[in-house]
Amino acid sequence: MTKPLKPPIWLFTLIRILIGWHFLYEGLVKLLNPNWSSALYLLESTWIFSEFFKSIALNPNLLAIVNFLNIWGLLLIGCGLFFGLLTRISAISGAALLLLYYVAQPPFTGIILSGNVEGSYLWVNKNLIEFVTLILLFRLPQKWLFSIDNLLVEWKKDKKEGKRTGAIEVPQNDNPVFSDLPVLDRRRVIKNLVSIPILGGFSYAILKNFGYESYEEKSLKIDGTSSASVKTRNFAGLSELKEKPPMGKIGNLEVSRLICGGNLIAGFAHSRDLIYVSRLLKTYFTNEKIWETFRLCEAAGINSAIVRTASDTIKVMNRYWKLGGNIQWLAQTYPKDDDVITNSQWAIDSGASAVYIQGNIADRWLAAGRLDLFEKWINHFQGKGVPIGIGGHELDVVKAMEENNFPVDFYMKTLHPNNYWSYQSDEPKPAVNTNSKDNYWSRTPNETIDYMKNVDKPWIAFKTLAAGALKPKEGFKYAFENGADFACVGMFDYQVVEDCNILADTLKNIPGRTRKFF
Repeated sequence: MTKPLKPPIWLFTLIRILIGWHFLYEGLVKLLNPNWSSALYLLESTWIFSEFFKSIALNPNLLAIVNFLNIWGLLLIGCGLFFGLLTRISAISGAALLLLYYVAQPPFTGIILSGNVEGSYLWVNKNLIEFVTLILLFRLPQKWLFSIDNLLVEWKKDKKEGKRTGAIEVPQNDNPVFSDLPVLDRRRVIKNLVSIPILGGFSYAILKNFGYESYEEKSLKIDGTSSASVKTRNFAGLSELKEKPPMGKIGNLEVSRLICGGNLIAGFAHSRDLIYVSRLLKTYFTNEKIWETFRLCEAAGINSAIVRTASDTIKVMNRYWKLGGNIQWLAQTYPKDDDVITNSQWAIDSGASAVYIQGNIADRWLAAGRLDLFEKWINHFQGKGVPIGIGGHELDVVKAMEENNFPVDFYMKTLHPNNYWSYQSDEPKPAVNTNSKDNYWSRTPNETIDYMKNVDKPWIAFKTLAAGALKPKEGFKYAFENGADFACVGMFDYQVVEDCNILADTLKNIPGRTRKFF
C-alpha cells in the first residue's frame, strides 16, 4: 500500500508567517507615520471604479474612515496571520483587502502607469500573488498549519475530556491507541508557537526604522528636507497643511505663488562636486514618483510646475494629464541661434500654459549682443495665447529687455543671499552657459533687488535656495521680502507640504517688502 504523502506543514506555516509579516509591517509603518494617507493611492486610480475611489480621496471624512480601516485592517490581519490566530478569518479578510488594492490600481498595460508599477507583469503584481496565496491558506485544513488556533482547539478537547493540559490519563485497557489522544505536550506547543522567535526580528526592524539607531547612525545622517540640516523623520503630510499658497497672475494665467521646479525631477541637482547626486535623483524620480509629487502639489494648492521642454518630459506631462492631473506646465524652452521657434512652439503644441527662454541661453545671447534673436522670438510668440517670458542669471538680461521695451509678460530671474556655506567671495565671474561655478546663480542680489523695484512685470525668482545651500525658511523670506512675486523651488514629494507651510508663515511676516505684488 502506498504511504500517504505528509503535508508540508512547515512550508505552509512559513508562507503564512511571511504574509503576516508583510501585512503587520505595512500597518505599523502607516500607524507610526502621522502623515500617511491613502489619498494619493486612491487619486491614481483610473480603472472601472476610479471615480468612486477618487470621490473618497476628495472627501475628508470618508478619507479619514478609509485610512483608519486600512491601518487597523492591516494590523489585525497581520497579527492573525503572523501568530496563526483566527487564521481563516484573517486569510479571507486579507484576500478581500488585497482585491480592493488590485481593483484600485491593476497592473494592466496601457491602463495604469503604462504597466511600469513595481512588481507588475502585464496582469500580475504582488497584490494578486498574495491574494491567491491567502485563498489557498483559507482553504487548507487547519491541522496543516502550526498555529495558536491549533493550541486552542487541542486545549478545548483536553478540557472537554477531563484531561489536564500536558498530562496523559492512565488508560483502563491494556492496549490503548495513543495516537488519537489530544495531548498538549511541550513539542506541540513549541511547533504551534513557531512564529514567536521571528517576532524579535520583526520588532527590531520596526524599532530601527523609527529611531532605534546607533549614535553614529543618528549623527552621520543628513536630512533631505533642507539640504545640510539636522536629521528629522517627521515630514509634514496633507493633514498638517496650514493653508494653500495664494494665487497671482501672469498675463491671464492664474499661478500659485509657490511653483514646483523641474530640476530635481530631471536629475539636475546643481550638487557642486557631489557628482553621484544626479544619478540618485534620476533613480528616485521615476515617472510614477513625478506624478505622485505633482498630485501632492495640486492637493496642497501648488497649481504650476516649471519643467524643461524635451521629449521625455513632454511624455511625462501628457501622461499625467491623461491620468487626471491638472497641473499647469510653465515650459522652460531652448531656442537655437539658427532656429528660435521650433522648441518653444513644440512646448505650446504639447500643452504648455506659458513659455520662456531658458536662463543660460538668454545670458549667452546678451553676452554675444544678439538682441535680434530676442526680438525675433518675442515677435513670433507674442499674442499666441500663452504668456511669454525671459529667464536669466544675469541682471543685464532683464535690463536689456526693459531698456528696449520688449513686450514680455514675465521674468525668470535668480535671487538668493550670498551667506550660504559654500559661497566664495573671490570667485571670478564664469563664462556664460556654465553652472560649474558656485556663485553663478545670483552674483548680484542687491543690485537685482534695487532694479526690480521699478519693473512692473511679474517676477518668478528661481535658485532661491542657492541650489540647496539655504533652508526654505531663509530663502523664501529673502525672495518675497525683496520683491519676488513667485518662487520656483525644486521639491521632493515629502517637502511639498512643509514648503507650503513655510510660505504661508513667510507671506504673513514680510514687513520689509516695498515692491507691490504682481
